Amino acid sequence: MFNIITRRTLLEYCGKYPIAATALMEWYHEMVKSEFRNFNDLKKVYGNASLVGDDRVVFNILGNKFRLVVRIIFEFKAIQVKWCGTHKEYDKIDVQLIQYKEN
Repeated sequence: MFNIITRRTLLEYCGKYPIAATALMEWYHEMVKSEFRNFNDLKKVYGNASLVGDDRVVFNILGNKFRLVVRIIFEFKAIQVKWCGTHKEYDKIDVQLIQYKEN
């Protein structure tokens, strides 16, 4: 089982993007129950997930209307939410450097 160490961040994105909240929480509940040993295991379940460097994985959320960027350390079963936004917003960020910022 994975530990999502920035659950509060995910909840804040749910508030910012209410249309994606259910999909984000479904992703959360699936991930905390998962037993992925590496990215290849994850890719078998999340075929659209992309590994982008620095242990970061991008997930398509809500039919690719949103993107979720997380850092996954498979060895420690830990996930850190880095960023979430619309597909259009995603095109404007540096996915390898983006960090969550409180407003």
